[in-house]
Amino acid sequence: VQLQASGGGLVQAGGSLRLSCAASGHAFSSYAIHWFRQVPEKEREFVASIDYGGESRSYADSVKGRFTLSRDNAKNTVSLQMSSLQPEDTAVYYCAASILYYRGGPYSHTDYPFEYWGQGTQVTVSS
Repeated sequence: VQLQASGGGLVQAGGSLRLSCAASGHAFSSYAIHWFRQVPEKEREFVASIDYGGESRSYADSVKGRFTLSRDNAKNTVSLQMSSLQPEDTAVYYCAASILYYRGGPYSHTDYPFEYWGQGTQVTVSS
């Protein structure tokens, strides 16, 4: 499975962006999908995750109520709708795929195995 993250950009505080994680390869629905974000000199931070069929989701407290994760297995795509963006949301956002769905986030990208990672997409929120 190869993951391609896209949709990042520059937005003003209070604005919205929609990130996508598109997968190529087989059996996309067999993978849980996660989003992490990272700013320079800081650890990669959990943002959200979604299980295989999209029935279960988990969000970091910092994004609850503002970010919504969904997936379309027919299109091999996971979308992260981000609203009410704040400057502290500025980061490179990465999607990752794992065979197992890890319930009860947040967790570190080093806590569990993530079989595949996308290349990251930059989100910049100006004040």
